[in-house]
Amino acid sequence: MPERQATPGDTTAGEREAPDLDGPTVEAPQDAPAAPSPGRADGPPAPRPRPAPSGPTDNDDFEVPHPLAPQPRPGTGPIPAPAAPANGASKTPDAADGQSGEPAGDAAPAEERRDVQNGAQQPSGTEQTVVLRPGPASAWFEPWADDPTQALPLTAAAPPADEGPTRPSALPGPPNQAPISQAMASVDPITERLPVTQAQEQPPTQLPPSAGTDGDRPRRRGRKILLTVAALVVLAGLAYGGDVLLSQGTIPRGVTVAGVSVGGLEPAAAEQKLRAAIEPRASKPVQVRLDEATSTLDPKAAGLAVDWPATMAAAGEQPLNPITRLTSLFQSRDVDVVSTVDAPRLDAALTELEPIVNRPASEGNVRFDGLTPVAVAPAPGQELDIAAAAAVVRRDWVSGTTIQLPLATIPPVTSPQSVEKAIASVARPAVAAPFTVTGEGGTSITLTPQQIATVLVFKPGPAGDLIGEVNPAALEQVAAPAFAPSERPGRDATIDFATGAPVVVPSQDGRGVDYAATAAAMGPPLIGTAGRQVAAVYAEKPAAMTTEKLKELGITGLVSEFTTRGFAADSGQNIKRAAEQVNGTVVQPGETFSLNARTNPRDATNGYVEAGIIEDGHPSRGIGGGVSQVATTLYNAAYFAGLTLVEHKEHSFYISRYPPGREATVFDNIIDLKFRNDTPTAIMIQTVWTPSSITVRMLGTKYYEVTSATGPRTLPTEPKTVTIPSGEPCSPSKGAPGFTVTDTRTLRNLKTGEVRTDPTRTVRYNPSPIVECGS
Repeated sequence: MPERQATPGDTTAGEREAPDLDGPTVEAPQDAPAAPSPGRADGPPAPRPRPAPSGPTDNDDFEVPHPLAPQPRPGTGPIPAPAAPANGASKTPDAADGQSGEPAGDAAPAEERRDVQNGAQQPSGTEQTVVLRPGPASAWFEPWADDPTQALPLTAAAPPADEGPTRPSALPGPPNQAPISQAMASVDPITERLPVTQAQEQPPTQLPPSAGTDGDRPRRRGRKILLTVAALVVLAGLAYGGDVLLSQGTIPRGVTVAGVSVGGLEPAAAEQKLRAAIEPRASKPVQVRLDEATSTLDPKAAGLAVDWPATMAAAGEQPLNPITRLTSLFQSRDVDVVSTVDAPRLDAALTELEPIVNRPASEGNVRFDGLTPVAVAPAPGQELDIAAAAAVVRRDWVSGTTIQLPLATIPPVTSPQSVEKAIASVARPAVAAPFTVTGEGGTSITLTPQQIATVLVFKPGPAGDLIGEVNPAALEQVAAPAFAPSERPGRDATIDFATGAPVVVPSQDGRGVDYAATAAAMGPPLIGTAGRQVAAVYAEKPAAMTTEKLKELGITGLVSEFTTRGFAADSGQNIKRAAEQVNGTVVQPGETFSLNARTNPRDATNGYVEAGIIEDGHPSRGIGGGVSQVATTLYNAAYFAGLTLVEHKEHSFYISRYPPGREATVFDNIIDLKFRNDTPTAIMIQTVWTPSSITVRMLGTKYYEVTSATGPRTLPTEPKTVTIPSGEPCSPSKGAPGFTVTDTRTLRNLKTGEVRTDPTRTVRYNPSPIVECGS
């Protein structure tokens, strides 16, 4: 290679210095060509060196020096030459290029360079000279001059255990490195500029948690949460305790009593505020609603009063539930007024309201419009729930609002489906054609479809179905004249008092049509399409009370007699029917008489008709109306006969044709009239009916003289106004006041003269309501 001529400003070979790269000064040999600077324009830039191959080469016994190889410390002595390889085939880098094994020019021997690279220790005090042999124009560090660099210290490493030849390093480096002077090596630490590669940003790599770092994070987080929760609990406890302490001596926050807010007030101030608001309400009638009807309740008559100490104690009780205390910040808490109640008086006041709403369930039925059967749908009944109503009144009577009283529903037995089935299977086939009943002696009757419609009745069955049948009493009324010539009438033995002295009228057995059996026989063919005919059933009819039996009773005369008057024509028919069922009944010594047992069922099948009744506190109509007059007449006859009064109930409203405090009513199998004969001899009951009166006589032996003492009418109560909504059945009424009366019966034994007084009976009649019908 031709040598470059020196120019002014050039240093000599002995003075030339390596560029200052924050490291030791590097000297180059005199004959080495100067490496061009990256910024010079006198030649093209040298290409970047390629990394040394990682695989073996022809000189794989030679170790390529690396700029980061550890250097000996200054003053450590001469570097010993390494031992020659056993085969003597070691080659220098020049030899690998096809040149001689000796270095050219002033370059240091290869052995010396290898010692420097291996980091051999030098004796202390000696100066080390490292000569860098520049390569061709492409010096190994010059191509990097334009790249970012950083200075790294070159720290000497410990000498390798085996100083034998090693494989070339895979790291890139200069193929020929100039020796480093001792002046440069004396600088500590040794540094060298290396290019910094601008690495591309790589996505973070998730590393497994190391012990004591990421693995402890969940535990540390859990401890923080527990500490936070504990702190909140402590703060909440302090706040709760402070709230309880600060609220002592006052009404709890958010409390209202009967709609009056008293929360936060002292008890005295709260009571004063409550009295001002509630006491005016406590003296006014309480408005109540019963279904669609409205009425009032007198709190004084019902025994209602405010218990102020108990009310204030209930309002002032501090709640300990933290949730209740917290919610009191946002909403009110109502406390009921505590009342003192006279329970019997409250129940009596509520009982007065029963007629307004109480009604039995209406069962399904079939009626005829001419010959067309019409369905009558069943309807539930209702009654005032006294116990529940009393609880509601006790709680809300001073609220100042209308109280809705609870009602109990009474379901019917039948259903609309059973009514439709009865129409299809019984009603229509029964009136499809005439029906003939034949009797003895050539007697017979052919019932027209219109007559069949009058004798056909329906009643609920045990399974909820509607059963159609022929009413024996109605059949007898229609057919009796036709069969009378074929019958022999009979009668019971009786006592006739027409002449004053008792005269025994002898009994007589009879024979005639058994209408109950005949009506039952008519059932199947009546709903058939063919053979619409049946023969009447005849039977013997022996006297129930024979002459011999009557004489054995020891009846010596009239024991008692009682008469009531005044009833409507339809009620009179039911009174007559009940009197017929009771007439001739004998009550033996020790025996108990029951009016329900003698007359039930009081329905159409047993000869009863629809008549006037009292329903919902006003006049209405129902089958069996008027029988209560028989009950009242019979009760008074037993009363004055000295018989033991076992069971009876007065009407809820006073009826002017009956003696006050001495009357009775009956209702289905619920309310009954019962008395017992505790005398030594039998009692026979005799009834006498006229179109305007009913008389009941007790025949037997008289043992007592009986008197009655009726007390004055006290505790009057004004009638309430009941408004019936428009469209509901309604009969207007002016009403009547209620009152309380007493009755005392006194009995004097006619044989011994001993006087006995029965306990006084107190009867309270409800006021009959003023009924106003909606327009």
